[in-house]
This record gives sequence, C-alpha cells and structure tokens, in this order.
Amino acid sequence: MSGRAAHVIVVGNEKGGCGKTTVSMHLAVGLLRLGFKVGCIDLDHRQQSLGRYFANRRAWMDRSKIDLPTPVMVVMQPSAAELKAQAVAQERAGLDALLGHLSQQCDFVVIDCPGSDVALARHAHIHADTLITPINDSLLDLDLLGRLDPVSWELVAGGVYANLVWDLRRERRKSHRSGIDWVVTRSRLSALTDRNKQKMAEILPRMSKVLGFRLSDGFGERVIYRYLFLWGLTVLDMEQSGIDMGASKSNDAARAEVVTLLQNLWLPRVNERLEKHVFR
Repeated sequence: MSGRAAHVIVVGNEKGGCGKTTVSMHLAVGLLRLGFKVGCIDLDHRQQSLGRYFANRRAWMDRSKIDLPTPVMVVMQPSAAELKAQAVAQERAGLDALLGHLSQQCDFVVIDCPGSDVALARHAHIHADTLITPINDSLLDLDLLGRLDPVSWELVAGGVYANLVWDLRRERRKSHRSGIDWVVTRSRLSALTDRNKQKMAEILPRMSKVLGFRLSDGFGERVIYRYLFLWGLTVLDMEQSGIDMGASKSNDAARAEVVTLLQNLWLPRVNERLEKHVFR
C-alpha cells in the first residue's frame, strides 16, 4: 500500500458509552498485528480515552519489558482562538495537515470521535473511507439512526445522526469524489435473548436498506473488553501481554468477535492477510 493515501477509518456516533474507543483500539491493534502501519487520532481532547489507552500500553511495555505493536498516536488539541469560526477553521486545517502527514507513513488511520456533535468530528467524517458506528443494543440508541412508529415498528424518519451522515456523505462526494462505506455494529450484546434484542435484529436490517449502511456483528457484553484498559491491552494481546489472564471460552469468543469485525469491514488487503494469520 506504499505510495497510496492511507485508508481513513472513522469511528463515530453522537452518543457516548457505545463502545467507540473499544472498537478503535481493537481495530488498530488488529491491523498492526496483520503487518499494516497504523496511525490513530483521538478527537476527544478532554477525555482522551483512546490516547489514554495507548499511553497505558506504552507504560506497560516499559514496565514489563515486552514489545507490543503500537500505532502512531496523536490527540488533537483545541484551537486557542477566541472567535468560534476562527477556532473551527484552525482545527479543521490542523486535522487536514495531520491526515496528510500520517498518510505518508501509514496504511490506515483510525479516528476516534467524541460522543457529541462537534465541528471537528463532522470534518473527520468527510475524510472517512470507512465509517463505523457502534450502537448499544437499545431502542434508545437506535433512535439516533431512525425514528420508529411504536405500533407498526416502521421507520417514519431518519434520526439525527443518520441525517448528519447523509449530509456529510453528499459533501464528501463533492470534495473527494467518492463515498463513505458506513458500517453499523451492535455493541454490548447480551448472551440472553429478550424482546428488545429480537426487535433490534428485526429492525436494523430493514433500516439499513433505507438509510444506506451495512450491518456487522459487534462486540458482546464481556468483562474482558473493559478490564484490559489499565494495561493498554486488547483481546488480541493475551498471549504476549505479560499478565496471566487464564484461558476461557469467553476470551476466545471475544477474539473471534474482533476478527469477524475485521473481516466484515472489507478493508484493502485485510481479508487477504486474515486468511494467512492466526491471532493467539
């Protein structure tokens, strides 16, 4: 992929707590372990969840004397300009420059967006070759994608985030002359079957045909995804982590979930390498 612009993956949703950073982290490490060069940008300058995740990773590497694949990590800082319009312009120009720089040294750039509607996140979406939107398995989260009739369960209008993506896709076609491959994943899936889970499974495929996104399996409600943050580790690092996590079917299932997501994203040359690679 050398000599070509990096493939930009934006992980976005206006709602917090839906697993954006978990997806970003595991996606970046998965691509690194497949031999790709990866850059990461954290747009949430206040919480810096992805930045903190990789800072923990570097600290654990220094402490345990182990070597783990790590991307080029940048946390975008806000503009100090007093005027809002000037600050927005500076931040957009800064992101453009950063993407240009990372594209010269990386195959993929993963951008983790904040859980709110901010100008810089909108601008990042316009750069997205692939947009990943994790949603919790909840009708409340589903409302960001589409408004449903409570009797017929039919889609009556697009949600605020789906409408935003629609507008940004149109803007991208004007500036980049290409579209955005939008993938929605269901996060924190329970192993139990209930009415809510059944309705989500029925509604999302119908909604995807109208709103123009693809569906992919997401990550289940597993403790392991949350537990590894302090070490900056992912479920793909278990054998090399330097800590004894023990073997379990749940951990194996979590690793399989990450691999399935990588397969379903249809990223350049990724499935070709997945066929030859075994994550341990």
